[in-house]
Amino acid sequence: MKNNRLKIISLTIILLMLAKFSDGQSNYFKWSIGLNGGPNFSRTDVYKGDWGHTIAGSIDYNLTPFVTAGLEAQYGLVQGGDIVTDPHNRQFVNKYSGVNFNMKFMLGEFVDYNKTDFLHKIRGLYLGAGVGAIKNNITDIVRYKPLWAAYDRGYGPFPGEDKSTNFWVPLNLGINFYLNDGWGYMRYVINVNAQSNFTFGEGLDGYNDPETMFKNRDPDTYNVYSIGFKYYFGNVKIYKKTL
Repeated sequence: MKNNRLKIISLTIILLMLAKFSDGQSNYFKWSIGLNGGPNFSRTDVYKGDWGHTIAGSIDYNLTPFVTAGLEAQYGLVQGGDIVTDPHNRQFVNKYSGVNFNMKFMLGEFVDYNKTDFLHKIRGLYLGAGVGAIKNNITDIVRYKPLWAAYDRGYGPFPGEDKSTNFWVPLNLGINFYLNDGWGYMRYVINVNAQSNFTFGEGLDGYNDPETMFKNRDPDTYNVYSIGFKYYFGNVKIYKKTL
């Protein structure tokens, strides 16, 4: 009789330990691919920026369900200025492409998101940063000699290159909304993202003006506001929550 009771008690303790252990872990897929797109807005050396558009594809390796490392490829159109309203009669159109390596860190990695329904819903909130290269292809640009330099023989049409490659740093703020498949795994993601893109060089707007005549110290940037979709795939890994 005692032996049966000991067996029952031991079995109960083991089951409780397994249940507690399973509460601290979950399964997730190693890889994801995504596609997103939306408008962008430029901030360059021209007087005013303008709206363009961007599409992007990505592939990510999921270090955990909430920490990713991946590659993003972008293609889009960045433009700015206006030959009529710009003080120096400048305008440009850049049909660019680029590739960057980036990492993202989500809220779910740092909090116990099962404590409240609100935390569970926003567990995909993230910050991220990357490094890469952007290839500029200026397809429309105005390089007239500025009116104020009409009598200045030492200053001709605005200098710059129509084709160039620049160092590129994207910064991301966004959120993932997870949808489970029939087995209860996080399989699909709806993504909303805001990305600030810093380019180091003078290729984004095609104007490379000397600092002796223009304030030209800040990097050319463009901001992308996108909505996208991700699909998780690959082998399944076990995630052990340490919080």
